[in-house]
Amino acid sequence: MSLKAVHILFILASMGITIFFGIWSAQQYFTVEKSPIYMAYIGASVFCLAILVVYGRYFLKKLKNISYL
Repeated sequence: MSLKAVHILFILASMGITIFFGIWSAQQYFTVEKSPIYMAYIGASVFCLAILVVYGRYFLKKLKNISYL
């Protein structure tokens, strides 16, 4: 596995964890308690997910000529 493939896998895993954390925070906010910290967590998750998407697209565009092997 090349460094490019590992990097893409790491970005996708980070996106998955960010989505999971955002969903968990939303469940906590809407079902358990209405603490504003959970709303802040949701906002932070959305922001981090957007940054990861932008970074992933930049990375793929930058290294499009390098093989995945």
